Amino acid sequence: MVRIAVVGVGKMGLSLYSIINMHDRAKVVAICDKSGYMLDILSKYSGIKTYADPNTMLEKEDLDAVIIATPSQFHYPLVKVALEKGLHAYCEKPLTLDPQQSRELADLAKAKGLVNQVGYHNRFVGAFQEAKRLLDIKAIGKVSHILAEAYGPVVLRPKGTTWRADRKQGGGCIYDYAAHPLNLVTWFLGEPLKASGSVLNSIFSKDIDDEVYGTLYFDGGTTVQLSVNWSDESYRKMSTKISIWGSKGRIIADRQEINVYLTESAGLPEGYVAGWNARNTTQLTEPVFFYVRGEEYSAELDNFVQTILGAGDPVSTFESSVATDKAIAMLINDAAVIQ
Repeated sequence: MVRIAVVGVGKMGLSLYSIINMHDRAKVVAICDKSGYMLDILSKYSGIKTYADPNTMLEKEDLDAVIIATPSQFHYPLVKVALEKGLHAYCEKPLTLDPQQSRELADLAKAKGLVNQVGYHNRFVGAFQEAKRLLDIKAIGKVSHILAEAYGPVVLRPKGTTWRADRKQGGGCIYDYAAHPLNLVTWFLGEPLKASGSVLNSIFSKDIDDEVYGTLYFDGGTTVQLSVNWSDESYRKMSTKISIWGSKGRIIADRQEINVYLTESAGLPEGYVAGWNARNTTQLTEPVFFYVRGEEYSAELDNFVQTILGAGDPVSTFESSVATDKAIAMLINDAAVIQ
């Protein structure tokens, strides 16, 4: 049984707590948050131990792992102290707001032999997993270009300050939204070489970006165009989409389905034909132990637990997150030069 503590019980933290608390190989033994109200509610109705200070909790509780779902600015110090205490660590994305800090955490986790994971849940979506598999077997030949998109209705009017609206606390749209398609791109292609034409625009927000556009260049000549906007009210909720062009076909994938076009000259994978092929995520997704907001969230936490128990292979590690954080830094630095 993996003994876990959850640090941060806001929207994401509560979801993660609800999911992991139902796992038959894991047990949440403590929760930490700065909100006395949340701690009182959870203590009263769940009976779980609660703490206002993470260091006190880590000193008192006998733990195997921690789940960190705090505002982004606190990820680095909290993950670092957890790793130093020999605890496996799951951290919500982004890992940090500084690629050098992310590099440090990845190296520390590796040196200590600890399981580590970042909450890039799209890596557990069936359609994106199938896209990765097809790229690995070169089903569409040499990839020339990718369009990576994410849109949603997060910031639709000027409003007061929250941690997400502060560059130093949350990082803005580029860290909160663009990180998701960028993580898929770096999963598919590895680290980019450079960025150009980067634009970080504010629409409603005062101090951070609401939309992000730019081009990334990869080894072998592959280019990626990024198009992200979290102030798009034409969407009911976040939508992430990846379109991939290759010498022998094309892949279009989102949360719901994957559509694959294969030329006559392509080496056809089993179950595929020349021309268009469509598979929905339901067909590609294995059943999960508990459903809250999407199978992918349960699947990623199950992967974390199973990897700790030696029965799984890591999918979204700190090491892989470093590539994403580097891509974000490239775009930010490029946009600053252009301005």
